[in-house]
Order: sequence, then C-alpha cells, then structure tokens
Amino acid sequence: MNSTILLFLVQDGITNGAIYALLGLALVLVFAVTRVILIPQGEFVTYGALTYASLASGQMPGTAKLAVVMGIAAFVLDLFAARRALHGRKIARALAVNIALPAAVLALTVWAAAHHAPVPIAIALSLVIVASIGLSLYRLAFQPLAHTSVLVLLIASVGCHLAMQGLGLLFFGAEGQRGPVLADAALTAGPLRFTGQSLAVYGITVAFIIALWLFFGLSLYGKALRATAVNRLGARLVGIRTSLSGQIAFLLASVIGALSGILIVPITTLYYDTGFLIGLKGFIAAIIAGLVSYPVTAIAALMIGIVEAFSSFYASNFKEVIVFMLLVPVLLLRSLATPAALEEEKD
Repeated sequence: MNSTILLFLVQDGITNGAIYALLGLALVLVFAVTRVILIPQGEFVTYGALTYASLASGQMPGTAKLAVVMGIAAFVLDLFAARRALHGRKIARALAVNIALPAAVLALTVWAAAHHAPVPIAIALSLVIVASIGLSLYRLAFQPLAHTSVLVLLIASVGCHLAMQGLGLLFFGAEGQRGPVLADAALTAGPLRFTGQSLAVYGITVAFIIALWLFFGLSLYGKALRATAVNRLGARLVGIRTSLSGQIAFLLASVIGALSGILIVPITTLYYDTGFLIGLKGFIAAIIAGLVSYPVTAIAALMIGIVEAFSSFYASNFKEVIVFMLLVPVLLLRSLATPAALEEEKD
C-alpha cells in the first residue's frame, strides 16, 4: 500500500463515518430521552433514500400513503386517550398534525411524482414524509409503553423494525434504486478528488451537528430534552411533558435517518433492507459511547468508517465481521467493570 491508496481509504472511511455519526447521534438522543433502543433507525434511512429516489424518477412512493394511515391511527388513539377531557384546541391540534399535514404532503407528493419535481422539492417532501412517520410511530408504538421496562421497549422496537422492513419491500420492491446527486461540483486536492456528493456529506454532517449543539444549548425545547435525558421523573415534576420530549426525539431521529439516506443513495444502490445494516453501524458507535456521549459517538463513528474502508481493501469478504467485532472488546471491558461497580455499591 502506498500513500495515495492510504489517503483514498481514509477519505472513504471519513465519508462513511460521517453518515454513521449522524445515525449514532440519533440513537443516543432517542435512548437518552425515551429509553428506546431505536432499531427502526435503519428503516428511516431506507424510507428517506428510496422515497427521494422514487420522487426523482417520477414514481409515487408508498411512504406518503403510509404517513396518512399512521396519522389517522394516531389521531384516533389521541381521541381515545383524551375521551374524558376533550378540548376543541387539543382536537384541532391533533387533527392538524396527524391528518391535515400528512394529507397535504400526500397531495404534494402526487403532484411532484407526476411532474418530476426538482431535487430540492423531492428532498423536502422525503424529509417531511419520514418525519410524519417517525412522529406517528412514537405515538402508536412507544408512547403507550413509556413507563415499561427497557426490555419491553426493545421488543416493541424489534417488532416495528420487522413491520417497517416488510412495508419497505411492499412499497419499493426488491430492486435497488439510486438517486440523483445533490451537487455536481468537484474539488481536487493533491491525489484526492472530492466529489460534490462527498462534500455535501461533510458539509451537511458538520452543519447538522452544530445545529444540534445550538438546539440543545440555546432553545427551550432542547433544554427540556436534556432535562428529560438526565432525570425523567424530575423533568415531569417541574412540568416538562415527557411525551412531547419523546415526540421531538423521534422527530429528530427520523429526520436524521432520512437525511442520511438521501446523502447515501446517490453514492450506492440501496435496497429495502439496506438501511438496517447501515443503522447497525451507527448503533455500534452509540454502544462504544455507552449510549450517553455525543462526542464519543461521533469519534467512534469515524473510527468505524475508517476500519470498514481498510477492511474492504484487505479483506472485503469479512469487512462486516471485522466492523462488528469492534463491539467485542468494548463489551468485554464493560462486563469486567460491572462487577467492581456492584461491589462498590455493596460496600
């Protein structure tokens, strides 16, 4: 291996690692706020990518219809939950968020598919569709189980993943799709050539991380999410609606997942089940960070991307095995540290 190949592999690893960093941050956020290990994060990636690719090719994505159906179900559940204290304002809000917005997006999607909408409109519609699905998913599957154990939430998460993956096969078929690139420009630096798509990946990832940092540090909703993550019961006692925190967390996670898919689909062909494997690599980064640290998650994701790139060069048949083996020493170290912690508690 010469220095040029080394630089190419590092570049490829950083590009992939940036995507894994976004997904890892979303997983840490959702777990910290809701205690849900969000296995369907990969389906958000798939839905966002294939919805964008379908719209760009003039096809009608089934995810827009799914958002309407899930919104109607969430609205009915809201009415049933508030049946003893129905207020016109609450009903109007639930109707607008759960039914009116997805229906309007469905109408725009039908128009966009028929007229081969430009890339910015296809991206915006894809993000809104997946965000609506994420909100409804939390309301239907996880909010009723918010006070149960992590194991119950994990079982529900696995069930949601299997259902959404099956729906992905129904909507998009078994054939893979690719979407148009976000930017055609290119930049050359020595032996390296940065395509417009890779530059878009770097720029959007950095911008999103900065936006999340500002959101958590300066906005009222961001501080409410941080309070919920630190102490869920304490947040409820001071008047923070933990259900709203969960909705915001799932909204951000679904948008991050969809955005990651849109960034990936011009680079490689995606299938209905590809997002699960991509989401797992973000999950590895989150596990390495203990599902609590955002900076460590981002650093771990970049490390995973670089390890994957070098594994593809040296042992392409075993690259997935090598990447997932990174979990073994981390879990071993955590298991060795746990007994000591338990002994200290007993003393």
